[in-house]
Amino acid sequence: MEFPDDYFDLAIVDPPYYSGPEKRHYYGSGISKYGVLRTYNPSLVPWQVPGKEYFEELFRVSRNQIVWGCNYFDWQFGPGRIVWDKRNDYSSFSDCELAYCSLQDTVKIFRFMWNGMCQGRSAEDGCTMQGNKRLNEKRIHPTQKPVALYEWCLARYAKPGDRILDTHAGSASSLIACYRMDFEAWGYEINPEYCGLAQARLDEERAQLRMEL
Repeated sequence: MEFPDDYFDLAIVDPPYYSGPEKRHYYGSGISKYGVLRTYNPSLVPWQVPGKEYFEELFRVSRNQIVWGCNYFDWQFGPGRIVWDKRNDYSSFSDCELAYCSLQDTVKIFRFMWNGMCQGRSAEDGCTMQGNKRLNEKRIHPTQKPVALYEWCLARYAKPGDRILDTHAGSASSLIACYRMDFEAWGYEINPEYCGLAQARLDEERAQLRMEL
């Protein structure tokens, strides 16, 4: 579908930033100890690290952008940055992730624990571990980000009535945040396996909210 210029008010995207899973047929271990599906079937979906054409189109169709993993791409981003501190100080994984943010020229930090079963309580209390593990977000994607991260971004960088775009919806965390906060959202996912899992997760969220109301 061809969108007109600046059709979306804000794009929040998390594209893949390296090539490799399509060569070894999986991302990390086949299935993580937390049950995350990490298999990759190259016959179904080509693994595509976005290049110049992707970013040109992204910046054409959106007024503003938040691009996770901006430090990995060969693209001239502006100075604005968001740092997500994952409270992973003693882990072998990265302690934080970086995003380009077109809505500021400074650097802002969001602290939220996200390491296996160790998850923060909420966007407002992300440094405190969720005591009841049954309340943890279910992991369905190897690069899944917490809903709280998107809620934080939307609360600070989006306005009521904004139209939101996610070109790599993955686990649907961004779409769940948009649904909770009443934003119109467009999400795309090329992998049919993850698309089905993400749709089920979003449907479950909608059902829960209907029951609470």
